[in-house]
Amino acid sequence: MKLLFRRKPPIPTHFTPPPTIPPIRPSNPPKPSPPTLLRPFSTVHPPKPLPPEYEMPTVTWGAIHGRKEQLVSRVVISDYLKTLGVVPDELEHLELPSTVDVMRERFEFLQKLGLTVDDINAYPLTLACSVRKNIIPVLGYLEKLGFHRSDLGAFVKSYPQILHMSVIVELAPVVKFLRGIDVERNDVPFVLQRYPELFGFKLEGTMSTSVGYLVSIGVSPRDIGPMVTQFPFFLGMRVGTVIKPLVDYLVSLGLPKKVLVRMLEKRPNVLGYDLEGLVKQNVEALVSFGVRRESLASVIAQYPPILGLPLMPKLSSQQYFFNLKLKIDPDGFARVVERLPQIVSLNQGLIMRPVEFLRERGLPDEDVAKMVVRCPQLMLIREEFLKESFYFFKSEMGWPMKELVGFPEYFTYSLERRIKPRYRRLAEKGIQCSLGWFLNCSDKRFEERLQADLIETEMEVPAFVMGGKLEMPGGDDVSGDEDDESEDEVLYRRTVSL
Repeated sequence: MKLLFRRKPPIPTHFTPPPTIPPIRPSNPPKPSPPTLLRPFSTVHPPKPLPPEYEMPTVTWGAIHGRKEQLVSRVVISDYLKTLGVVPDELEHLELPSTVDVMRERFEFLQKLGLTVDDINAYPLTLACSVRKNIIPVLGYLEKLGFHRSDLGAFVKSYPQILHMSVIVELAPVVKFLRGIDVERNDVPFVLQRYPELFGFKLEGTMSTSVGYLVSIGVSPRDIGPMVTQFPFFLGMRVGTVIKPLVDYLVSLGLPKKVLVRMLEKRPNVLGYDLEGLVKQNVEALVSFGVRRESLASVIAQYPPILGLPLMPKLSSQQYFFNLKLKIDPDGFARVVERLPQIVSLNQGLIMRPVEFLRERGLPDEDVAKMVVRCPQLMLIREEFLKESFYFFKSEMGWPMKELVGFPEYFTYSLERRIKPRYRRLAEKGIQCSLGWFLNCSDKRFEERLQADLIETEMEVPAFVMGGKLEMPGGDDVSGDEDDESEDEVLYRRTVSL
């Protein structure tokens, strides 16, 4: 049996609109409130006002759609720039503002920054940079890095291309790279001010390969940052054409690679010396003045800047001075350069002070010349130290002057810490010996000599050479307590200590 249900009437899908009520217009309508930029429940805070120097321009770009209007506007702006003294030739093919007001605001902004008309003419493309889109974001980022506002003008003068760069795409990655190689945060502005062209290099290109090569030859990664701070220009040098040829050439001169690495860590500016135009010429100049090729490595290790000096005139002047005033022949001058290469840059008045001191004490010119050739470090000792050591030698020790002439290194030892204590020990035991026997040895070796029953046979005393361990003809090391260090480390430490 079928159940019958009553069908419900369908729900109407259309509603009849209510009758329209005519609006009541008040006699004094309220003024509409200005539109707000932020939504009532938005969490976005309004932007902080910029300093007066970095205010956004009040004039925006105009829209000129017709080609004729564009040409007319370009002519008007070019004429305006000419009245300011700016040559607009390089701006012909660039997009320029549509009104003179916008260009005037750019020009005045650059002038407030410190750029002159000559600076703008040197790089007129700065006028193609939008104040809102380019200049203000770049300057704000540089100031955030630590640049002083007073230095921004000079920085833009030195590298105006930075105004075209994107902060996110180009500037920030370079700063991140510098921090990644251990450049201190406070040193980043200093590095960029010295070498702003870093912003123009690709990170995966020259900079990365330069750092990678130096690490591969032994430079400690933690020293890369200080090297960049001291000499950032090597980041822009190509390995294959600049850095590697210079390193290979110095190694070919006999410089140990470990010593070379330590030298580069302390003096990375050596990487900036031109190999063909300067380094090789200076090496040949040293050889031409009598420096032996086997001594070139020691000379360079003692005084790396000698590779970058105008060496030929300096050598000529000093050789003539030594021959005229000190009675030292060219061969003796070459030995002086080998033992103290800093002599090429030493003031001649300073050289004469210790020489005159020794001559005033009755030493003949020939003996003084022998002492200077054997130990040129005499010319670096202050006169008051020479006086103290000389008077102790004469009054307390009373030894003949020939001992002093034969061992001028006596003046290079500390009077209070070495000469006096050891001499008193000799006097207590009544030992007769030479200056070199009791001074030119370590404390341990000196005690062994005092305890020996016989005084060992005197051998030829080694010449005093800055830059390495002193070795007796038998091969015995007499340089001091340096057994815990490698020979290369000792060589570098002793050579750069001066």
